[in-house]
Amino acid sequence: MLKRSGIADFTFEARILIEDLAGSEDRLDEAAAARLNDALRRRLAGEPLWRVLGVREFWGLDFALSAGTLEPRPDSETLIEAALTHLAARRHEPLRMLDLGTGTGCLLIATLREFPQATGLGIDLSPDAVATATGNAARNGVAERAAFHEGEWTDGVEERFDLILSNPPYIASDEVVGLDRNVREYDPHLALDGGPDGLVAYRALAAALPGHLNPGGLAILEIGAGQEAAVVALMEQAGLRHLHSHRDLGGHIRALVFGHSP
Repeated sequence: MLKRSGIADFTFEARILIEDLAGSEDRLDEAAAARLNDALRRRLAGEPLWRVLGVREFWGLDFALSAGTLEPRPDSETLIEAALTHLAARRHEPLRMLDLGTGTGCLLIATLREFPQATGLGIDLSPDAVATATGNAARNGVAERAAFHEGEWTDGVEERFDLILSNPPYIASDEVVGLDRNVREYDPHLALDGGPDGLVAYRALAAALPGHLNPGGLAILEIGAGQEAAVVALMEQAGLRHLHSHRDLGGHIRALVFGHSP
């Protein structure tokens, strides 16, 4: 059925669905068969595979999805790699971390797993995302080191941080309609739409970040294609210094690293 419906990687998807929903038994019991049939119905109707399963892997960890969260994607792992590169010498310090627009919490949670003494705060406008991220912290063993709050960027946040992470909405408004159906119809537009030029969130971050970074602290931001120069200019105008640009596995500039200007 998956092949006939035009799903390109139908063999992979069939295996994943069977392994996750039917288990390892040679024969399906009634409950497993019902789960599998329901999943096939949803997938054939166009719902993305990981939405059907309700979980997606990121940085080797499993993250539950919900209507208020983006699917974590491999490109965003570039931010974790950048944090490990630039903070290698501080990996076992009690760093304080902030994740703005946290979604599933994948950036903060994965980073906390790599920095075992660190603690963090994730903020999102969506109460659904906050609840999902809170559950994901427990799922991945960092519940005691992570808190998640509903809010708009750093509004109401008084403290400073050693690391600030963000994957903000960066798609220009008139480009959202042209996104792949899997993204356009199933990812929350709140987490996609970056305003007329795709830079609205970065302007808010430029205003907020300098006052929330500790001395020696870093901000690592995800960007879309072709946004490096514009985002660097916004952050430098706000008094931050561009330290490095990191490429994702596809060779595209994906993560920008900033610190305080000397």
